[in-house]
Parts: sequence; C-alpha cells; structure tokens
Amino acid sequence: MADNGNHFWDSLLSFMVGAAAGFVAGILLAPASGEETRKKLKEQAAKTGETAKENYGKLAKEAEKSIRVVKEKTNEGIDAIKDFIEKKKEEYKVKPEPFEQEPEEK
Repeated sequence: MADNGNHFWDSLLSFMVGAAAGFVAGILLAPASGEETRKKLKEQAAKTGETAKENYGKLAKEAEKSIRVVKEKTNEGIDAIKDFIEKKKEEYKVKPEPFEQEPEEK
C-alpha cells in the first residue's frame, strides 16, 4: 500500500513540474509583448497556486486517512497481543503442576 501511495505522489509531482516547465517554456517562446507575457505569467501563477492548494487539501485528507488506518491496525495488533497473553495466563493457571516423585530410599 505504501508503495502505491509513493508512486502516486511521485507521479503527481512529476506531472506538476512538467506542466509548469512546459507552460513557462511556452510563454517565454511565444511571440508576445513583455506586458502580455507578464500578464499571462501572473494569471498562470494564480491558477497554479489554486491547484497547489487543492492538491495540498487532497494530500492532507489522504494522510489523515492513512494515519487512521495505521492506528486501527496498531490497535488491532495490540488487542491481539493482549488476548494472547490473557489466554496464556489462563492456560498457566489451569495447567496442573508436574508430579514430583520423591527419591527412593535405599
């Protein structure tokens, strides 16, 4: 599960970096006046900021979900260990002590 999550975020980051680089290259290489280019860069920066906020929100939700799952699994493991210990305690209480024979006198 962790590998899939890392792969997703690595892919998302790669996509975002590639998209940003492509946009900047396109703006800088497109024939437009300096004022027009600055306006486009400003608009795209605002859009990118909004996208980053949305992705941060999604990331935070996924992290919270993962933390909940880890806590649940940890609690399940702790409960299983406690049950095992209690079971062994009960078995030990019920188990008869071994019979010791007294040494024979000669």
